[in-house]
Amino acid sequence: MKHQGTKTLETPRLILRRFQEGDGDFMYKNWASDPEVTKFLTWPTHPSVEVSRKINASWVANYEKPDYYQWAIVPKELGEPIGSIAVVEPNEKAESMEVGYALSRKHWGQGIMTEAFTAVIRYLFEEVGVLRVSSRHDPNNPASGKVMQKCGLKYEGTLRQSDWNNQGICDAAHYSILRHEFTGK
Repeated sequence: MKHQGTKTLETPRLILRRFQEGDGDFMYKNWASDPEVTKFLTWPTHPSVEVSRKINASWVANYEKPDYYQWAIVPKELGEPIGSIAVVEPNEKAESMEVGYALSRKHWGQGIMTEAFTAVIRYLFEEVGVLRVSSRHDPNNPASGKVMQKCGLKYEGTLRQSDWNNQGICDAAHYSILRHEFTGK
């Protein structure tokens, strides 16, 4: 793999960019304070904007690392972050990366996460050179699995009571796509 860090990616509707100072306010307002958004995630709903600001500052500080991948999802017509998408579990030896994401409830069902995730997959395969991109979700959150399927990931199986999220111990449905399946090479 050739780590490139978090580079700006562009799609027809979105700019995927590094988080910047001040984005903590948007994070809190648009998704991190919403218990419906965080319901099936592994991090708790942010109780205050200060929590979002602190997390945003830690993300910004990590951008100096070439193997750090954390994007703000910014619709071009809006100009502010409405979600995040990141490599949450890199595996250097297997040349594999697991991706996680969160999106403002106001923007669910519009294909935004599918567009963002597809751009990240392309970047990880074509520029970073990973062999496999994976993701997982709680089966009680089937919309997340639909995003994975629309991005070309294949269902690999469900591990029973193998994960934890804000609902407690849960099953985890695993999906992946291999580089040759995405690029044809």
